[in-house]
Amino acid sequence: MRVLVVGSGGREHALCWAIAASPLCDKLFCAPGNAGIAAMAECRRIAALDFPGLSDLARTERIDFVVVGPEAPLVAGLVDHLEAQGIRCFGPTAAAALLEGSKGFTKDLCAKYGIPTARYLRTADIEAAKAEIRRRGAPIVVKADGLAAGKGVIVAHTLEQALSAVDALMLDRKFGAAGAELVIEAALVGEEASFFALVDGVHALPLASAQDHKAVGDGDTGPNTGGMGAYSPAPALTPALEQEVMDGIIRPALAAMAQEGRPFTGVLFAGLMLTENGPQLIEFNARFGDPECEVLMRRLKSDLLPALVAARDGVLDQISLRWDERAALGVVLAAEGYPETPRAGTEIRGLDRAAGAAAEIEIFHAGTKRAGDRVLADGGRVLVVTALGADVAEAQARAYRAVDAIDWPGGFCRRDIGWRALARKPGRR
Repeated sequence: MRVLVVGSGGREHALCWAIAASPLCDKLFCAPGNAGIAAMAECRRIAALDFPGLSDLARTERIDFVVVGPEAPLVAGLVDHLEAQGIRCFGPTAAAALLEGSKGFTKDLCAKYGIPTARYLRTADIEAAKAEIRRRGAPIVVKADGLAAGKGVIVAHTLEQALSAVDALMLDRKFGAAGAELVIEAALVGEEASFFALVDGVHALPLASAQDHKAVGDGDTGPNTGGMGAYSPAPALTPALEQEVMDGIIRPALAAMAQEGRPFTGVLFAGLMLTENGPQLIEFNARFGDPECEVLMRRLKSDLLPALVAARDGVLDQISLRWDERAALGVVLAAEGYPETPRAGTEIRGLDRAAGAAAEIEIFHAGTKRAGDRVLADGGRVLVVTALGADVAEAQARAYRAVDAIDWPGGFCRRDIGWRALARKPGRR
């Protein structure tokens, strides 16, 4: 097969890394790609939202299968655009990707079909939003309805923070049109976890669990980001809880989307809060998480490509997957100033030295470009350093040894990725 991966981040690097290892893949392309992806795929400088350019590339290069990584082109309808031309794609249609494109749509779907989630108000009226906040009190969650690169959720611990978040989203339009409508949501109490399933509209194949670290600073402090690190598996998601998620959230959501005339194919990513009353849905995403994808791909022992094709073709019930029993942990290195104003163009040295520190290390590029022989930062989240280990502690130690081998004064990272897993007591649920 001739395969095209659409996107330029760490998630797409991890997908390219996995797909390139498939004996079914004869030739791999990525658009637009990055400096790391270029080592394993032919990169073309075509933006993920340049639908005509991607169509031309697919036809010219006789692409057999397209894997769409980021959420923006999915929500905008790239899968619809390419499939209409006979180009097979992995990912949901625009109608199905609304599960991520509108948090309000997802909350309404959950309410209609009995999928467990927090109480909420969906509104486009600034005064109604503020009245709801005053009525409920803090802590409370304020969410931009639309896409905001993982940064449009504010967990407010005071009324003042919540009211300021409404102004930032609706008046100042911090995230543009994404904040034209808000979801005001009760704050759930518990431990967050990420759960992924490949789905083909009818069947769901669970993937491994993972846990992300959204806040920019150690100890989960500071503003939310797209993710500063992740590990897999997530000890908090026991096999019994995973089954509960499949039976109470994933399968009901699949059935609900089919009932609504929006059958979902691709990756269904459930952001969860593990509460005393069981798993509750925080939000759905319509693609692999980032940086969760990086640690999932490190643990996947099966060939990824046939599973993606089966999801598109509606035959996931014929697929099974094998996973490495070891833990994988990934540390995000971000550019100074992230998530507000990341500094671009700084040089990164020592990548080969860091990658060669141990066989268990793999470094995925998330926002890089080449300038001759130099690798430069070209984004907010720039690298994801991953490691395998017998447990989270060993994977963490290896990952940070590799991080410390990288010479990049213009970058920073959290130093506590995996802390929740390490803090758990043996046998604790």
